[in-house]
Amino acid sequence: MAADPVPRKSIRPEHAKRFRETRFQRMKPIVIGLLAIVLLSVLTCYWLVFIRVTNPGLTFENELQIPEQSFGTVVDGRRQFHLTVAEGTREFLPGKQTPTAGVNGPYLGPTLRLRRGEDVDLVVQNNLDEMTTMHWHGMHVPARMDGTPHQEIEPGESWTASFEVHQQAAPLWYHPHPHGTTGRQVYRGVSGLMWIDDDHSDALDLPRTYGVDDIPLVIQDREFDGDGAFRFAVNQGAVYGNTMLVNGTWSPLLRVEARRIRLRLLNGSNARIYYIGFDDGREFHQIATDGGFLDAPLQTNRVTLAPGERAEVLVDFSDGAEVVLRSYPEAGLLETITSHWVGIGTGNLQLLKIVPKSPTRVSHGLPERLNPIPRIDASQAAKTRPMVLAGPLQRGPEGQGGQGGRGGRAARVGQGGQGRQGEQGGRRQRVGPAGIPINGKTMDMARIDEVVRLGDIEIWEVSNRGGQPHPFHVHLVQFQILDRNGRPPSAAELGWKDTVLVPPGDLVRIIMRFDRYADPQVPYMYHCHIMEHEDNGMMGQFLVVEDPALLSKSPSHVAGG
Repeated sequence: MAADPVPRKSIRPEHAKRFRETRFQRMKPIVIGLLAIVLLSVLTCYWLVFIRVTNPGLTFENELQIPEQSFGTVVDGRRQFHLTVAEGTREFLPGKQTPTAGVNGPYLGPTLRLRRGEDVDLVVQNNLDEMTTMHWHGMHVPARMDGTPHQEIEPGESWTASFEVHQQAAPLWYHPHPHGTTGRQVYRGVSGLMWIDDDHSDALDLPRTYGVDDIPLVIQDREFDGDGAFRFAVNQGAVYGNTMLVNGTWSPLLRVEARRIRLRLLNGSNARIYYIGFDDGREFHQIATDGGFLDAPLQTNRVTLAPGERAEVLVDFSDGAEVVLRSYPEAGLLETITSHWVGIGTGNLQLLKIVPKSPTRVSHGLPERLNPIPRIDASQAAKTRPMVLAGPLQRGPEGQGGQGGRGGRAARVGQGGQGRQGEQGGRRQRVGPAGIPINGKTMDMARIDEVVRLGDIEIWEVSNRGGQPHPFHVHLVQFQILDRNGRPPSAAELGWKDTVLVPPGDLVRIIMRFDRYADPQVPYMYHCHIMEHEDNGMMGQFLVVEDPALLSKSPSHVAGG
């Protein structure tokens, strides 16, 4: 007979309870320690990403430089401006000379004052040792006067853009546009402001004394090497700097009267997006976007500016408090964290210290209305075009710029781009590596991508299938934003625009009227305004034509203009 199994020792309930309590007491310090580490890590990451300023320690002892203002000279009824692009040097950082390039000076150029209804001649002399162009960003001009990659100015030569100023008062700008070297030339300092005035803007009760209560602010990020030279380093496909310049001034200080001041902002950086406000959180009023005044002042405490975008704001400094204009990290949690860890930075940057002083004159008021903006009727659009940013590159000769485009001409792009240089039609054009496409294709100087009929209204559906934001710029026109992801645009996006920020995954519909200037041979551009993206092929070309028969076919070649 089998022996009975050995009985197990029973554990009484009070023993089990004591065991569990003892185990918890042993684990408690470990759990608390782990929770403390996690909390500390989260707080540290939050401080690094959202609180820590990328450019700390600024003393703001350098008086903000104000670009020279130029009204040109009137000759035979035409207003003429002479712009010389040349190399120079400038001391940005104490005791260090930086090799630069500028317009009528070592860095940046004068603010050109144009007036609606006037005929103008802009004479550009190229004293650089490489080809350049000069584009009038935001201007309605004939294609041959637009300063695109097709209007080349060789070293030692000059080029004249002549046109009538047709558009309303607006804060525009000018910069070079040679395909492949735009980013490098702008980074060295070749750009400037171009403001249009008109009778309506003159009649508004707004600050207008240049450099006193009407202040231009060109915001740029730069990186310097140990010798003080600009360091043009591509990171995540573009160039980002860790040193801020405003009007070419490092650690700048602006003294203004303690009253309402007008700031005209330009994001002149190659790639960085800014979320601009004041360190004390004060509110202000935005009064204009790229193409002119809003319908009415918009009260806000932030202005978003992607490369190429402009805004005008009115700020009340009558409280006499010193404030710092800065950029905040407001790009979204994931994007902000990613930009921090890949070395681009979060955009948490100090820009400019403003010190009010006792006013010597009465402050301007705040107009209730600025300029009516008639909305373009979407039902009148003759065509809707998709504009797919990023996404897959189309296979075959049409997909990659410089390979098998229509026609035999390809423009010289210099040595600014990556990849080898090919020969086509006896001139250099970049061939690879594959850049970021629009509609599956990268830029080909000899290929026309779209043909538009003069007088038509069109809707362009701009979608971003990539992993980073793209500011989309269209030459010739000012457009209106219909909607963003099916929702109405924000109040700040209801003004006239020529550049719109399209974050990853967004679909932005814009509407525009092509009511002036047709040329069956010379194209306009549309492109991402991150300059290294456009240099590497994120750009297309469109013609505006009068003859409807040309709508169904592309030209055999692209003329030089």
